[in-house]
Amino acid sequence: MMGMQIRVVFMGSPDFALPTLQALDQAFDVVGVVTQPDRPAGRGKKVRPPDVKVLAQSLELPFVQPATLKDPDAFRQLEAWAPDVIVVAAFGQILRENVLNLPLYGCVNVHASLLPRWRGAAPVQAAILNDDVTGLTIMKMDKGLDTGPILSQKKVPISEEMTAGALFETLAQIGADLLIETLPRYIHGEIEPQTQNDDEATYAPRLNKEDGLLDFNQPASKLSRKVRAFNPWPGAFQFYEDTRLRVYQAHQAPLPDAVPGKRYVINNKIPAWGTGEGLLALDSVQAAGKKKTSGEAFLHGAKHWINDEENQQ
Repeated sequence: MMGMQIRVVFMGSPDFALPTLQALDQAFDVVGVVTQPDRPAGRGKKVRPPDVKVLAQSLELPFVQPATLKDPDAFRQLEAWAPDVIVVAAFGQILRENVLNLPLYGCVNVHASLLPRWRGAAPVQAAILNDDVTGLTIMKMDKGLDTGPILSQKKVPISEEMTAGALFETLAQIGADLLIETLPRYIHGEIEPQTQNDDEATYAPRLNKEDGLLDFNQPASKLSRKVRAFNPWPGAFQFYEDTRLRVYQAHQAPLPDAVPGKRYVINNKIPAWGTGEGLLALDSVQAAGKKKTSGEAFLHGAKHWINDEENQQ
C-alpha cells in the first residue's frame, strides 16, 4: 500500500493541528476529518468554528463535528470512511476502544513532547516551565492517556526567549513533517513500536486561568519561565490595586535582598516585583480593560506603583 493509497481519517481541532492536516492532504488520501463542535470564544462569545473545520472546508474535505465520539452516528461515519489509519493531533476527546480498533493500522497521535515525559493536556507549557529541550512524539494510541508505543521522536531545543505560542508553532510544523516521514514506514512494517517506560512518565494536567497567578515567593528565574510558558494561554498575572495585571513578557533582574511581592522600579523606568530570589522585571503588561503596553508605558500611568525612594533600583 503506497503513498496516496493509504486512507486517512484526521482528528484535530486547534491551530496546532493545521500543519499536520495540510501535510496529510498533500501526501495521502484524507477521506474524512473529525473536529470539535463550533463554540463561543473571545470577549463577545461569538460562536466560532475550530481552526481544523475552516481548513477542512478550504481543502474540500468531508468533516463531522460530534459533541462526543460516543455518538453512534459519529462511529457509523467513521466506519463508512473505512480508514486504514486514524491520525490524531490535539483533538480534545478521548478515543474509546471501538475507535482505536477500527482502522487496520490503529490510531496514530502527534504529541508535543518527548514521551513519556509530559503526558497529558499541557505538555508545551510544562516543558517551558521545567526543561531546556522538548520535542515531538509520533505514537500508536492505546486506551491510556498518551501511554501507547512510540513510533518516532524528534528533539527540539527551547530557547531562553521562547513563549508557548512560539514553541507550539515550531512543534506543529516539525510534528507534521515527522508524521509524513513516519507513517509510510510504520505502515510498511519498517518501524518497531517502542514501549514507553512508565517509570519515567511525568504528567502535564489541563490548565485553567487561575493557574496563571504568579507566586512571588518563588524565584524570579522560575516566574519568568512561567510568563513565557503561559503566553498566550492561560496567561500569567498578578494584582495591582485590585486589578488583574496580565504579564506578557518579563525577565529576571538581580537584587540580593528583594522582598517578595514588594514593588520596585529598575533604572527609573521598568516596573518590577520582588520575588523569593531577585526581581521580576515587567517588559509587557495589560491591565484589565486596558490595552497591552510596555512596562515603561504602564509605569507612567501607575502613580502608586512605588511610594518611597527605597524601591528605586
